[in-house]
Amino acid sequence: MARHLGAAPPRRRVSVFAFHLLYAALWLAFGCGHSLLADARVKARLKPYLRAGYRLAYNLFALLHVALTVAAGWVLLGGAEPFTRPAWLVPAQWAMTLIGAGVLVAALFRYDLGRFAGTAQLRAAAQGRFLDDEEPLNLSGFHRYVRHPLYAGAFLLLWGRVADEFTLATAVWASLYLWIGSRYEERRLLARFGEAYARYRETVPAFFPWKGRAFRA
Repeated sequence: MARHLGAAPPRRRVSVFAFHLLYAALWLAFGCGHSLLADARVKARLKPYLRAGYRLAYNLFALLHVALTVAAGWVLLGGAEPFTRPAWLVPAQWAMTLIGAGVLVAALFRYDLGRFAGTAQLRAAAQGRFLDDEEPLNLSGFHRYVRHPLYAGAFLLLWGRVADEFTLATAVWASLYLWIGSRYEERRLLARFGEAYARYRETVPAFFPWKGRAFRA
């Protein structure tokens, strides 16, 4: 039988609370590890060993780490009964999910996907060329309306799939990770692009468009 959002599950609350704390700690470990590997000083130490493969190794490690984190969350919290949601909320969440997926895909294709993944750097190295991991400042497409369209799509996907304790906890911790990560990313972009990014940041909202604001170069 489904239970109401916020109602006590039929398990011991102490155990459930401990599981939530553990899942939160796993997300914290993922966030710290991901941010540490993105740090310029750590990158400078590791890149001589990984060379052109650093970006690909970074992405693969992050993908594996987040997959293990979510899998552990499913083991800890996946047995809870689904929430009882209002009739209007289910189609609304499906709409959020579809819009989020569309935003993610459309935003991804505004990037150099080979460079984004790290495979282009390996191909360039095989040809005796160097290809920087960093792309030029992207101010087109969805970036004209929000500074982080990938994160915006991820927020919609995460909250569009909330149906039980596990998916709610995942949405909370992943959203917090994305928000904190965006702050660190903006510091890096500001240091790299200076006044151009500062002007862009003053004009364009972070995640969701509002007041019709759009960037015009």
